[in-house]
This record gives sequence, structure tokens and C-alpha cells, in this order.
Amino acid sequence: MFKTTSHKALPRQADPRKFAQQGVSLEGFILTSELPRIVEATESNEGEIQVKLEFKLSEEGKRVVVGHAHADMVLICQRCLEPVTVPVESDISLGIVWDEEAAAKLPPHFEPWIAGEGMADLYDMIEEELLLSLPAVAYHEEPCIDSKLYSSGKPVEVKREKNPFQVLEQLKSSPKS
Repeated sequence: MFKTTSHKALPRQADPRKFAQQGVSLEGFILTSELPRIVEATESNEGEIQVKLEFKLSEEGKRVVVGHAHADMVLICQRCLEPVTVPVESDISLGIVWDEEAAAKLPPHFEPWIAGEGMADLYDMIEEELLLSLPAVAYHEEPCIDSKLYSSGKPVEVKREKNPFQVLEQLKSSPKS
């Protein structure tokens, strides 16, 4: 599990191309309340996202950012419909590109980050990566509802006719009007 010892805010704006050329590493946190799509997708706007990013040139000579983001997020348990805190981890491996054409030329182990020219919003990039890492469904690890509630009770016997075509036979023999 990723935990950072740095307790400083991650800068919101950065020039990713310049950072990659210079080999800049960043480590810090983002307040969950600063990521509106995360706030909308979760049940709490409190907490922090711990982030570690390394901007560099890849072996292929591409400008990239690699790193990790971690947050404990409050979601709704799909069993009991109560809040549950779930650790959300995101491994970041992005190629910094200008456009779709450059994105198509990235090695397959990098996802494209079309950062535009100059300064880019790191919070938007982190938010996107965390949204992609949210679990499809969230559950408490421990049993949160009585196991008897998983069943609707005693099995119900369904009486079926021996011949499924008997109804059709009745319809066929009925007089036409």
C-alpha cells in the first residue's frame, strides 16, 4: 500500500513537458474536496489523496509521467446500503502528448495524456485516474447484513402442467368467433 511521508499539497498546475525534460518528482496530497467528480462519485468530500509522480523521459524517448495515487474513499455498500470506506489505488503510467496523432504513436504500456501546451492541471489528471480505479461495486469486508436475508424464505413449489402444450390445445379447440 502506498503511503507518503510528505504532508504538503501537490501543486495544481505544472508544465508536464518541462517537468519530464528536467526529471522532476512530486510528492504530496490533494484534498478530496478539490476534485468535484470524485466528490460526486463518492459519499464524502473529506479526506486526502496521497500522490507520488515522476516526470521523465521513457526508454523510447517519450515524455511520460509515472506514479501512484491512493485514497480511502467512502462509497455505498451494495449489500446494506450504508457507507463503507474502500481503499482506492491507481498506478499512473501516462505518455504526455500534444494530440491524438502523437497518442497513437505511444508504446502500449502508456496511456495518452493530452496535456495541451504549457501548464496543465495535475488535479484533473489524478481525478481521471482515480475515477477509472473506483470499484464497480463496494461491499463491507465483514458481513453487514444477516445471512438469512440473502434468501426470500422457503422455496416455493411451482405446479406445472405435465404437457406445456396443453394450453395451446385448449386454445385450438375453442370455437372461433
